[in-house]
Amino acid sequence: MKQTHFDAIVVGAGFGGIYELHKLLQLGLSVRVIDAAGDVGGTWYWNRYPGAMSDTESYIYRYSWDKEDLINYHWKEHYLKQPEVLAYLEHVVDQYNLRQHMQFNTELEHAHYDETNNVWVVECSTGESFTTRYLITALGLLSKTNYPNIPGIGSFQGEMYHTGKWPREHDFNGKRVGIIGNGSTGVQVITAIAKDVRQLICFQRTPQYSVPSGDGPVTKEYRDAINGRYEEIWSQVRNSAVAFGFEESTTPAMSVSAEEREKKFEEAWQRGNGFRFMFWTFSDLTVNEQANEEACKFVRKKISQTVKDPEKARKLTPHDFYARRPLCDAGYYEQFNRPNVDIVSLKENPIERISEKGVAMSDGTQYDLDVLIFATGFDAVDGNYTRVAIKGRNGESLKEHWDRKDGPTSYLGVCLPGFSNLFMITGPNSPFTNIPPTLETQVEFIADTIARAEERSKGKAQATNGAAESTVSDDSGPVVEALETAEDEWTDLCKKLSDNSLFKKTDSWIFGANVPGKKHTVMFYFGGLGAYRRVLSEVIDAGYRGFKPF
Repeated sequence: MKQTHFDAIVVGAGFGGIYELHKLLQLGLSVRVIDAAGDVGGTWYWNRYPGAMSDTESYIYRYSWDKEDLINYHWKEHYLKQPEVLAYLEHVVDQYNLRQHMQFNTELEHAHYDETNNVWVVECSTGESFTTRYLITALGLLSKTNYPNIPGIGSFQGEMYHTGKWPREHDFNGKRVGIIGNGSTGVQVITAIAKDVRQLICFQRTPQYSVPSGDGPVTKEYRDAINGRYEEIWSQVRNSAVAFGFEESTTPAMSVSAEEREKKFEEAWQRGNGFRFMFWTFSDLTVNEQANEEACKFVRKKISQTVKDPEKARKLTPHDFYARRPLCDAGYYEQFNRPNVDIVSLKENPIERISEKGVAMSDGTQYDLDVLIFATGFDAVDGNYTRVAIKGRNGESLKEHWDRKDGPTSYLGVCLPGFSNLFMITGPNSPFTNIPPTLETQVEFIADTIARAEERSKGKAQATNGAAESTVSDDSGPVVEALETAEDEWTDLCKKLSDNSLFKKTDSWIFGANVPGKKHTVMFYFGGLGAYRRVLSEVIDAGYRGFKPF
């Protein structure tokens, strides 16, 4: 008969879920990974849109725990494209024989905690029901697609896609294409398809500050130099703020001359990478308005120098803070010099409705299209949690818990009071950093916590069995749960850190501003990965401070 009870069930087979499976198997636990997708990859399974790539350099968009694989697995360019990331994750799964523990085309629909038996009951789209002592969600920060609420959205008769669920095959050659959204995804799609389509209309709500990625082939000498420094590289990454492989600046922007600032910005522009431009140049771009404006002026100047049509350049030029997720591109602004590419400012001329033939604007303009692409992002962080019914003790759902807390919360981005033995990978108020090192940090903390709980539980059972007055042991297993006071303290800390940041003064998905009706709230820890890792160590050293005794 098919096994229906496991020590642990992991929901999601992306970067986090794969590593969590590997770690829990090392503990000798029985584990099943379930995923709605047809194979491994998580975000990289679904996001197959043209131009999709990581904005982290290839040599650290990896797992760090297999040094031999770090050295021998090939990466040929500075940035990994979607097929390469997917192939890498498939390689890891096959190398460690993990696929046998995975079940695909299986979506979590309901989960509730059975307090009497200390198990989670997990119900799936396949009709199957599982029980598990530990439930670990690796749902991803950016996975629940967000469609804008535009009248007539279902009436369009052409091809319609969302970048978060892209088809395996598409052909836009010679077609009239409209794209709504120009965040990180939109920038990548626009840059990739502009040269192939007959016409490309970019419907832009908010102009973006984007810098070159610096992508290109790597030399053997460069790769050999990286391979020889991996211990040093990963040590720096784990102890840095944003974990992107460079030393963050400690120099305030206004402490140097205008000439020195210009030189530093230009050097960062030439080297490429959005996070490098924001955090390597100067130390205060995200907290000091005057320093931030200096960076803004530099990028605005680059836009005016690049885009030849003054009207297109005007629409593409941002005037708010440079305080969204820092973007990089492979020639985004240059695409608007093509005669077949145009930009529409939705703040100046909003979309009135989507018609059978295309997009109708408020001023009466009608754009007839063959293809309509939504690069409108995701209901980030908590979106994938609130769309399914996950209920803890007393039947309270995650959504009800977060409504009561006035926004998505957690302790350490990992645990929640009232949800025993539930662990989240990149849950609310996890670090705002490079994802793979953050995932590794949380996966290792979760696995170590489970190992400690298992050890203590066995010790208690042995002590009970050995007692003269009792021959019956409690074999229901350990209960790991965060204290509500700890959740509140962590939430307050995250709010204080975000209050000091210009990110909070800019509408973006980082605070939920991209989803109509969603409360704007802090959803990340802005203290940096190094500080976060120190907090986790302190929690462990203090006997799991912030948790109920287990």
